[in-house]
Formats: sequence, C-alpha cells, structure tokens
Amino acid sequence: MKLAEQLGYGNDEVLLIINADDYGLCHSVNQSVQQLLAAGAVSSATLMTPCAWAREAALWSASNKHLDVGVHFTFTSEWEPYKWGPVTTSGNVSSLVTKEGYFPAGTKAFEETADAGQVRLELISQLERALSFGMTPTHADNHMGSLYGLATGRHFLTGVLEVCAEYGLPFRLPRYVTPEQGGIAPPEMEEQAKAIAALADAKGVVILDYLVGLPFHKGEGETYDSFKADMKHLLASLKPGVTELIIHPSLAAEELDAFHAQPEKRVMEHHLFLDEDMTAYMKERGITLIRWRELQQLQRGKKAKG
Repeated sequence: MKLAEQLGYGNDEVLLIINADDYGLCHSVNQSVQQLLAAGAVSSATLMTPCAWAREAALWSASNKHLDVGVHFTFTSEWEPYKWGPVTTSGNVSSLVTKEGYFPAGTKAFEETADAGQVRLELISQLERALSFGMTPTHADNHMGSLYGLATGRHFLTGVLEVCAEYGLPFRLPRYVTPEQGGIAPPEMEEQAKAIAALADAKGVVILDYLVGLPFHKGEGETYDSFKADMKHLLASLKPGVTELIIHPSLAAEELDAFHAQPEKRVMEHHLFLDEDMTAYMKERGITLIRWRELQQLQRGKKAKG
C-alpha cells in the first residue's frame, strides 16, 4: 500500500509538505518561520538546536504545540562569521568538531572524520535538548545533508533511523530519486536510496515519496517574479504521492546580512508563501498541503499495532 493511501488519501492525489528549515538559526529566521506557521503558509519547520536562537524558537514551539516543528539534525556550521558546535555535554564528540570546537563548514570534512557512535550520541543530545524546552517534535531531518553521505558515500543513516524509531519520528528521506527539476538527491544515488528506504521500512520509520527544492542561493539576474515562476514550474511537475518541499525563509534584517552570503533569497521565500497568487496556484493545481504530524501518527499507529 502506497504512503498516500496509508494516510487516508487517494493514490492519485498530489500531497505536499512545505518545511521551513533552519528554525532557530537567528531571530529574523524565527520571526519568519513563526509567521508562516501561524498563517498556515507552510506545513512545518525544523529546529537547529545547536544555534544561538534555538531556545527562543523551541519555547515558542512548546507554547504552540498544534503547529508542527521537528528537529533539524545539525553537524555542519557553514558560515565563517557565525559558528556553532555540539550540544552534547557528557560524552566524547571530539570527532565531530574542528580544533576550535565548532562543527566543520562542509559535509565532506564531517563525513571523513565523524565517528558513528559519536554521531548517534549527538543525535540523541539534539533531540533531548528540544524535549527539555518542552517541545513535542513531529519529525526530523538534516542540515546540509551531512548524514546522507552525499560528499564521500559514507552515510550515517543507519544510526539516524534507529534513533528516529526510538523517538517515534518520521525522517526526511525520499523513497524515489527523480532526475526532474527540483530533485534534491543526485540520480546516481537511486540504488542507495532504495536500500535505505528498505532499511527505514524495516525499522518502522515513515519516509517521504519525493523530496524537492529550488537553489538556496539567488541566481544572477533572479528576481522575485522569476523565482515565483520557477516555483510554479516546480509545483506543476509534482507527482502523485507525498512530496516535501524545502525552503529557508527569513525576514530582512541586519542580523541576517551580517553572516549570510545570500540573504535576499531567504526573504523572497518568506514572501512567496504568503503570496495569495501562490496559494491560488496550488489550489488550481489540485495540490493538497499536509503535515508531518500525519506521517508521525501513521508511524506510531503501526508501532502500536506491532
């Protein structure tokens, strides 16, 4: 039985989760994500617990448990002026950090040096940090794809799926890799995706059918109107089943400008999903917005039946 049918929808329906990544990164991102969640413009967000503004984000989420917020497993710290590191306070996580004590800037360095046991410890620490703030996470995903082995082929998904199974969290993983515009995973990972999907099934972790997104950086000559047109083109190409669309919204702020190389694109994403024209377009295309909470309920219901 396909995922859509398991969730109570028809197999020919186009179901979309819009997830706002990087919640907790900074105050301007938090403001944007909270506005989008409250307006129902996005389905969910995921929290970067190691970041400086994670506490503000988590406490707001704890006070708004009807809105879907998960944990954005974070093992990289990509901006030079603004860094963060592990939240683990008891245990050895030395393989996860640079000599300065921060996460590495890129996924390749992380994949080459990280110890799988230390990764698992930090995964649990990040989840426990969210829980300590009163959150009830609905799902989990991964910042910059560091856990997927995209740079070297060395992935950490076995441990991730074990932890997600323990905590009752569905995980951002596409069952199908597609070469069409907006596909996040490269086509050469199709066989690996099948194997990991089978592992997720075996461990009882619910995953997506498809995962899509547009470039995170503003292209040369890109405008709000051209970005909107590209997003509409992407949405028009969605297949029946459950797709997640990744976005990284923020309000405009000096805070964001101080460390981010492409802040304009994040601001565009904030405004795009509050744009009534986009809402009307999704309705016209027959796209149904769903929530990670539905996948979590499915996962926990299966486990209960045992």
